[in-house]
Amino acid sequence: MKNPLLVIIGYVWPEPGSSAAGRHMMEIIQVLQSAHWRIVFATPAADSPYKADLNALNIPQQSIELNSDSFDEWICRLSPDAVLFDRFMMEEQFGWRVARSCPDAMRILDTEDLHFLRQGREAVVRQKKSVDDGYLDNDIALREIASIYRSDLSLIISAREMQLLKQDFKIPDELLQYFPFLTEKSPGSLPGFNGRKDFLFIGTARHAPNLDAIRYLKTTLWPAIRKQLPASCLNIVSSYPTREISQMHKPETGFNVLGHVENIQPLLESSRVFLAPLRFGAGLKGKLIEAMQWGIPSVTTATGAEGIASADAWPGAVVDNDAAFISAAVEIHVSESRWKQAQKTGLDLLGQRFDATEHSRKLSESISGILQQLPKHRANNFTGRMLLYHSMRSTEFMSRWIECKNRKSSTN
Repeated sequence: MKNPLLVIIGYVWPEPGSSAAGRHMMEIIQVLQSAHWRIVFATPAADSPYKADLNALNIPQQSIELNSDSFDEWICRLSPDAVLFDRFMMEEQFGWRVARSCPDAMRILDTEDLHFLRQGREAVVRQKKSVDDGYLDNDIALREIASIYRSDLSLIISAREMQLLKQDFKIPDELLQYFPFLTEKSPGSLPGFNGRKDFLFIGTARHAPNLDAIRYLKTTLWPAIRKQLPASCLNIVSSYPTREISQMHKPETGFNVLGHVENIQPLLESSRVFLAPLRFGAGLKGKLIEAMQWGIPSVTTATGAEGIASADAWPGAVVDNDAAFISAAVEIHVSESRWKQAQKTGLDLLGQRFDATEHSRKLSESISGILQQLPKHRANNFTGRMLLYHSMRSTEFMSRWIECKNRKSSTN
């Protein structure tokens, strides 16, 4: 008997060296391969220079088209046991096709983070409004919550987002699986306080919260930090930097925009403090988890720390005003005792909350359990079946209209 087959429909090719989302996708792949799943990765996205080497993992890859019956024929031939959609946009595009062509395949949604939460918070920051529950009320929320209901299981990266979905949106427990970033033991012996000197920020410029944070560092926070620590440097590691970000590179002010860095280990080993002034966002911040793994204390905001730890248990400082952020960054950089305590707090936190063995086992068991009783699982989710029915009709008609339009254009 063959091992079960999973088809992953990616929003983009996974780039573990560029984004936390890419690293998290590779963690999902590794967990399921360890549980003896065969995996095929498909995406409508263009090729990427930084994509993971899926060939090395014996994972076939397929380019797929939007609004095309060719996908239906392809997925039907594969006849997978499960299909995983990378973000709700892919479930919207392909979920109804999978449900029609492979009705017995389990449908899994990897949310990465709640997009409606991130976009709502961004609107609050842009419009300079006070934060209240109004930022949850947007069109993306309607689409994303519907996608979660239509799926047999949704992977949620943040404990805070699990709470939000259960309490505010009344999503049943059996439709959700908490699956955060995974951490193994820290990478051996870590450099101490005196072996480090620089500040560090990591984040792809394609992600709006990172772009905002880089601008905020450049215009507001870094000049004040540099004034107190004139010999210090801040290294910005950011794949796909915009022209605006690239032009911020000013070594004479200690502000170094490095772009994409293939081997980031030397920077992680030499950095003393991680700065993450994230004013909006959602999910877990992989950059902060990675900083802890490499023994780097961090200064961040409540948004940055969300889902990881409370402010009083943070390995560094959690602050939400400029003066406090600047003060904490300088103090942790110069105080060896505070730095050492923060480093220890971070390493302890990883073992307590992000253990790879525990979360890998739970994910594998959850998928296996639902597969064994899929008809009953779906029968208990009337809302999901109702939304799937209406989605299949409306999305199918729109998709077929686009398909016919494209076909007509190509023949003219």
